[in-house]
Amino acid sequence: MNMVGALLVLVVRDPSERLLDGALGFAAGVMLAASFTSLIVPGIDLTEIVVPGVPATGLLSPVPVLAGIVLGVLVLDQADHWVPHVHVLVTGRARPDQTVVDAKVASVILFIVAITIHNMPEGLAVGVGFGSGNVANGLSLMLAIGLQNVPEGLAVSIAAVNAGFDRRTYAVLTGIRSGLVEIPLTVLGAVAVALAAPVLPYAMGFAAGGMLFVISDEIVPETHSRGHERVATLGTMLGVVVMLYLDVALAA
Repeated sequence: MNMVGALLVLVVRDPSERLLDGALGFAAGVMLAASFTSLIVPGIDLTEIVVPGVPATGLLSPVPVLAGIVLGVLVLDQADHWVPHVHVLVTGRARPDQTVVDAKVASVILFIVAITIHNMPEGLAVGVGFGSGNVANGLSLMLAIGLQNVPEGLAVSIAAVNAGFDRRTYAVLTGIRSGLVEIPLTVLGAVAVALAAPVLPYAMGFAAGGMLFVISDEIVPETHSRGHERVATLGTMLGVVVMLYLDVALAA
């Protein structure tokens, strides 16, 4: 679906910032709802089954998932410090603390490293969802990630084209990196939790923490940086409503 968003750059030459902010707000809402309905809540429910010594109710029941969330946030936060991250590709503006030696080489390196890190929690989330044995949760997460990848792919591709990337080249690169990053991580997440059931609540929390960090650290600030806060907020609310409905429909 990221490829679909990137391919839109071939036909959508100059979408308005208002449209992009609304679309990215929708993506944030979809990811936000999926984090809770398909990862956090099911992870807490699974704690009693797969984690020895932890009761189904009481103060200890959410601890494994909460620990995973904290770890996911910490890992993504450190990754955000290690590389310039995806911010410059979405906004077209470098962060104040970023030093660019060679703009062309730096942009290519940034593209490879930042997008790889950005897609890690998404791929892991889908894999963990399927690895839990709940097909509905896995499908719900896959649909959520797919929906949010469309506006994300379009927004990032437009910024990259403005920075000098060829439209067709960028679309192809987006498809390749999507397969190279998200698909193997999906398989890894599913296999890991299937082989080690007790770590499942921790893994679901980790994936949720990573997704929540991406929403709060990247998507929301970006959609509120150009004066379209109302449109972005309404898009987020719509994304939450749509994802909640789809989650219930898939579980039926």
